[in-house]
Amino acid sequence: MYIQLNLSAIAIAGQTAWRRAKPVVLRDVVILPAIGFLGIIVLWWIVALANHELMPTPPEALVANLDYILNPFYERGPGNLGIGWLLLASLRRVLLGFLLGAVVAIPLGFLIGMSRPAMLALNPIIQIFKPVSPLAWLPIALAIFNLAEPSAIFVIFITSLWPTIINTALGVSSVSKDYIDVAKVLEMPRWRQITKIIWPASLPYIFTGLRISLGIAWLVIVAVEMLTGGIGIGFFVWDEWSRLNLSSVFLAVLVIGLTGLLLDWAVGKVEELVTHRPKTLN
Repeated sequence: MYIQLNLSAIAIAGQTAWRRAKPVVLRDVVILPAIGFLGIIVLWWIVALANHELMPTPPEALVANLDYILNPFYERGPGNLGIGWLLLASLRRVLLGFLLGAVVAIPLGFLIGMSRPAMLALNPIIQIFKPVSPLAWLPIALAIFNLAEPSAIFVIFITSLWPTIINTALGVSSVSKDYIDVAKVLEMPRWRQITKIIWPASLPYIFTGLRISLGIAWLVIVAVEMLTGGIGIGFFVWDEWSRLNLSSVFLAVLVIGLTGLLLDWAVGKVEELVTHRPKTLN
């Protein structure tokens, strides 16, 4: 009888908690974000009404962009492509430069974190080049490659290096010395120490660096494509502004923002799969 009462109490408590949690989840996931977006739209509407000669209102922008929205992958000529193709072209450049940067940055971060001489030799170089604007590398890249495509990828590569190097080195150097001492007592080879102790302990730091690097790379590609031209979402923004077509510029801003959000979410999911530690928001 006592057990049955306890089970009933647990069931009632669980139902009560679920009923309380459901409105909270609905509020946090749906209602509050909707209020935030509504505030942005209202602000946009007010600014557009104050400067209606140039800036469209949200309904006008929606109507003007229906063709882009409903047919994102159309092809109507060599330079007349849907916004989906432009987005894919920019994503290809970003992911290629980002992956090349990760391949270089992670080993360098391990080297700096595990070796004091390497840290003393490389840290001044990192501190000098890290504050340099990514766009400052574009003329150098153009001089080296003489082509816009590899130059854009090179700028993304340089941009992706610094956050990943710094966070990886921080993660490696933060591994408890007790673990390393135990591994030495057990005569564990150096490569095994790296794969079994240092690498797993450093993964959260590495993924933090990767997420920062990818976010910066996605910011930079828009500016790079504005300067180099060609096919891409950044050049689309500049081209539409040259035509004073702000409706399409607003659409591009929304697409860029959503894509950046999805990229960060994707890296977070990869981190969950690799580290087996789900991300929670308190």
